[in-house]
Amino acid sequence: MPLLENHLAVVTGAASGIGRAIATGFAREGARVVLLDLNVRGAAEAAQEIRDAGGKADSFALDVTRREDCIAVARKIAGEIGQVSVLVNNAGINRRNAFTADEGAVIKDWQDIMAINLNGVFNVTHAFLKPLCASKGRIVNIASIQSFVHVRTPNSPAYTASKHGVLGFTRALAAELGREGVRVNAIGPGLIETPLNEQVRTTNPQLVQTFLDHTPLGRAGKPEDIVGPALFLASDLSAYVTGSIVMADGGYRTI
Repeated sequence: MPLLENHLAVVTGAASGIGRAIATGFAREGARVVLLDLNVRGAAEAAQEIRDAGGKADSFALDVTRREDCIAVARKIAGEIGQVSVLVNNAGINRRNAFTADEGAVIKDWQDIMAINLNGVFNVTHAFLKPLCASKGRIVNIASIQSFVHVRTPNSPAYTASKHGVLGFTRALAAELGREGVRVNAIGPGLIETPLNEQVRTTNPQLVQTFLDHTPLGRAGKPEDIVGPALFLASDLSAYVTGSIVMADGGYRTI
């Protein structure tokens, strides 16, 4: 029996990269998936690919920074599709300005990153809270190795702070929602080759090498490397797991 049969899973930031891979993997395991993204075309194309492969998928536009929009899309899904039982908070951005960079850039980085990476996780989770409690659902938040460390490459301190926040939010919700039967966990990716970091990987190969030199497996990850951990945390395989983070970083944090 497929791991996620009879589940309705919502994935944010699902137009590309990790979110798209997770949505596709969930559909292969029997879930009906709803792909949410500001990139409407990308999300629609990904949903169509899932349907073409025999899966069940829908897509909607969503700006996770807009609380009202999160509430509206949650109501739309409840009315038109069904009761959500799995939520993956994947939408996120990164910037690489140092704290000592141009003041305007640093302030904008902080505001933009926190709005999407942390406030967005709150907005979406709160919007879907009732169906998740009703279904004794599962929440999977995409954290980072930077939920623990600030990596030794050009990187915005706002990103590190936001991902520390995602892990703290995960643990707080796990403690509170466990009595409702809702499990809340996180995944901590290392360097994953996605469109989000494609430009910096192309223009700054030394940055990539710095990561690889610190990664025992000696390679960058692919979006598909995050699918297995996500399936584990969303399925009954992890029925007694909550408040945890599964690291998918090639061993980065071991050295």
